[in-house]
Amino acid sequence: MTIRVLIADDQQLVRTGFQMILDAQPDMEVVAAVADGAEAVSEARRLRPDVCLLDIRMPKLDGIEVTRALAGPGVENPMRVVIVTTFDLDEYVYGALRAGALGFLLKDSGPTLLIEAVKAAAGGDSLVSPSVTVRLLQHLAQPKRRVATPLNDPLTDRELDVVRLVARGRTNQEVAGELFVSLSTVKTHLGSIQGKLRVRNRVEIAAWAWESGVVS
Repeated sequence: MTIRVLIADDQQLVRTGFQMILDAQPDMEVVAAVADGAEAVSEARRLRPDVCLLDIRMPKLDGIEVTRALAGPGVENPMRVVIVTTFDLDEYVYGALRAGALGFLLKDSGPTLLIEAVKAAAGGDSLVSPSVTVRLLQHLAQPKRRVATPLNDPLTDRELDVVRLVARGRTNQEVAGELFVSLSTVKTHLGSIQGKLRVRNRVEIAAWAWESGVVS
């Protein structure tokens, strides 16, 4: 199945470069490449791409506003968003992930990570640049944690195993390998975990794990 991608970046050189990389993949197709946030929202809603690649700083609407409009809380049938930017400032990272983004990449991450991030997002998974991941986890691991709200339906021991690995950045395939279970079993656990925690994606699972002290 071909992964349909929308690119939104105010720099034409970046849009062209990303499009060349992704269109060269046998299983990917760029269906739109736009220069501002308002057009990104309009085209994404019209075309319903599998993945939206968004810059942070764009005219009219920035990447976080676009993410919130396409994938934020309360959005029916949220889209899969990956933020790709030159800026790795903390407020951008946290703002984008909390707004509903599945991934966060720096533009100098290289074509391999870009392709992997698109594939991960298309499958409902997430990929965050390694340098960003370290700082994100350090931030979430700060001592000033919120008090965890007791769960109506507590996680099982095996679900907690999955949560701990997700919080350390493992992919579904890596989780399956470390726990000696099938990929479909991991996905079943993740679905159950999301329902119990009332979160939408693995990034929010990881945030819950660090903030509640399940991972330290």
